[in-house]
Amino acid sequence: MTQKILIVDDEISIVTLLTYNMEQAGYETDYAYDGLEAIKKARAIHFDLIILDLMLPEMDGMEVCKYLRENHIQTPILMLTAKEDEIDKILGLELGADDYITKPFSPKEVVARTKAIIRRADQSRKSTQGSLKIGDLFIYPERYEAEMNNEIITFTRKEFELLHYLANHLGNVLSRDQLLSAVWNYDFTGDTRIVDVHVSHLREKIEPDSKHPSYIKTIRGLGYKMEEPK
Repeated sequence: MTQKILIVDDEISIVTLLTYNMEQAGYETDYAYDGLEAIKKARAIHFDLIILDLMLPEMDGMEVCKYLRENHIQTPILMLTAKEDEIDKILGLELGADDYITKPFSPKEVVARTKAIIRRADQSRKSTQGSLKIGDLFIYPERYEAEMNNEIITFTRKEFELLHYLANHLGNVLSRDQLLSAVWNYDFTGDTRIVDVHVSHLREKIEPDSKHPSYIKTIRGLGYKMEEPK
């Protein structure tokens, strides 16, 4: 089945450029010129990836990303923006975007990132078979959810993928660079804050006391380790 991409940008020239290059790479495409239209299409149609501009009319890219993740639409998102501010990059990834590219861009790079994100999502789906139990935490990969004390816990895609990776490497110390490479599949050189932010969010959701974590431990100077609570 041909994989389908939703291109969201208010510049017709950008949509035309990306549509041409995506179709040349073998993808089927659809498009939206504002945030509300993007949400409507993302809810109604299955896409393998959304290329989402940050600066949009009606509803900006950050709001679109947040809305989709809060409504459990886990379609991978490649954020596209003219902004170079580091805080926008971190915020976009924190809200659930899978990657980030800055205008002006090379269409070949966008295609390469698209292939990498979709490949990563496919691998993640194949590897998330079977539930896991760690302490009182039950992890359900097929649902991107966990359960503790009979309460369902929901996550953004990246929060869950980080949790699942830590759980699958129970007892192992994992560096921030290892986690960036494994979960985000992209080299954010020198910037590991996104890992710390996501670990903080996970602790708020799964730890009985997030200030004294019993599941995800910080190993000072090395990284993080998930372990059975004592």
